[in-house]
Amino acid sequence: MLFTLLVRAMARLPFWLLYRISDLLFVLIYGLGYRKRVVLQNLRNSFPEKTPAEIRTICRDFYRFFCDLLLETCKVLTISPEEAIRRVDIDNFSVIDRQLARGKDVIVVLGHYGNWELAGAAFSFLGHHRLSVIYKPLTNQAVDRLLIHMRTRSGTELIPVKETTRTMERNRGTGSITAFIADQTPPPDKAYWMTFLHQDTPVFLGTEGLAKRFDQPVVYLEINRPRRGHYDVSFELLVENPRDTADGEITERHTRHLEQAIRRRPELWLWTHRRWKHRRPSP
Repeated sequence: MLFTLLVRAMARLPFWLLYRISDLLFVLIYGLGYRKRVVLQNLRNSFPEKTPAEIRTICRDFYRFFCDLLLETCKVLTISPEEAIRRVDIDNFSVIDRQLARGKDVIVVLGHYGNWELAGAAFSFLGHHRLSVIYKPLTNQAVDRLLIHMRTRSGTELIPVKETTRTMERNRGTGSITAFIADQTPPPDKAYWMTFLHQDTPVFLGTEGLAKRFDQPVVYLEINRPRRGHYDVSFELLVENPRDTADGEITERHTRHLEQAIRRRPELWLWTHRRWKHRRPSP
């Protein structure tokens, strides 16, 4: 398949050349306006206090980062452990270690913010902990196989979303760490609805439900980008005893943390996603 061949070819290029290609790709994608209408509408609705000029600046900065993200993700196919660890600074494993010392498995929750693929690879390459990530298999089998190879070559375990509960039950009590990317769009009638970036937003309840079911502490993971090609990963304990929380409390907490990160560095979130395509159902 042409796409997979192109991705594999890009993965063999050095980073400095990938960023030169990214600069050219930005001119092409931004100039042709790939999903620009969706991005601009999302930004205007999320930041009504910003001027049109500020929205255009965020939009342009996002597309520059988006092009880097695409090519950095290709590079995860071939990146060495040493290079991944050099580019991703993870220095506070103690947040997770304290929970594992209590005999608890841990849920890590994050959003499509920063480079989650490169961060996940670096986390697994370090070898401190075994990471399991929930994912939704793609209908295109060739691309799906490519992504599975990319995500598992570092030692990360992939859990198909339909097998999440069964796998977490099997891993129970083993010091497992299960990661959820929680800013995808659930069916409106099965979602927890809240105001996020000034808009009615449906949020998956799966993270909260599984945390309570298995009594696993919830840790928020944030990925920042101090400079091009380098990322800082930080962990923050959101909930230590999930069964002591009210309904919706865990969901509110991790979604608010993502919202704060987006407000600080809006260009690092995935604005091409049609996050607000559903309306809140009537009571």
